[in-house]
Amino acid sequence: MRLPDGLPADIDLTRPSAARVYDYFLGGAHNFEIDRQLAEQIASMTPNLAETMRAGRAFLRRGVRMLVGEGIDQFLDIGSGIPTVGNVHEVAQALNPTARIAYVDIDPVAVAHSRSILAGNEYTGVIHADLREPERILAEAEKLGVIDFSRPVAVLLAGVVHFIPDPDDPQEILATLRAATVPGSYLLLSHSTYEDQPPEMLDAQRLSARTSTEITLRSRAEITAFFGDFTLVEPGVVHMPLWRPDEPGDPGEHPERLGAFGGVGRHDRGAG
Repeated sequence: MRLPDGLPADIDLTRPSAARVYDYFLGGAHNFEIDRQLAEQIASMTPNLAETMRAGRAFLRRGVRMLVGEGIDQFLDIGSGIPTVGNVHEVAQALNPTARIAYVDIDPVAVAHSRSILAGNEYTGVIHADLREPERILAEAEKLGVIDFSRPVAVLLAGVVHFIPDPDDPQEILATLRAATVPGSYLLLSHSTYEDQPPEMLDAQRLSARTSTEITLRSRAEITAFFGDFTLVEPGVVHMPLWRPDEPGDPGEHPERLGAFGGVGRHDRGAG
């Protein structure tokens, strides 16, 4: 298969990519047949999965708007995926045109498309890195000149930590990221869960083993622990639709069916 212009020649098209499957569910155009096949298989088992993906993006948008309202003007978005409508820079810069965003992703397709879309936007940068390398991410974010860790920053981990298995010590990774921030900073996180989920949703999640980024489902307590000593802002770690919905009726009757928790924590003095 011929790769579209501008994409790395070493992209493996024989195995689906979680980032490209996600792009497909969000209605994006940056995916291949191998990704669409897996997405359709997953969708046949869990018809509401596309809704889950959209709910995750909506949670991220609400969180970014709240953070800009709190005075945050720089964002480190790790696991940013392929650029689609409603990205962090679009939301943040609509409210603050000089807001700075560093996007980080492990997928070369996501990185290539990000760099193409962001060309000419002086307040953004893109890093090709793995969340398992937090020190490298922090160093490269500063080297880009986009993020200044001597000032408050929002670290965004929307739908990415569940790709880190327990043997890779996600708690230590999160501790490293939290420790790099100063008081007044924030951590936004959403994460898939097995709690309150029907068997078919759990079966669909297991299909992630066919991608290069298998999902590890965790409990609300485990997800909450990723915030460390940060102070959770209201309403805490909740099913994503319940986190500060735009309208009272937005969450619907069964917000738990979307299979993920989300929350935002603040670095108060003495936390880390």
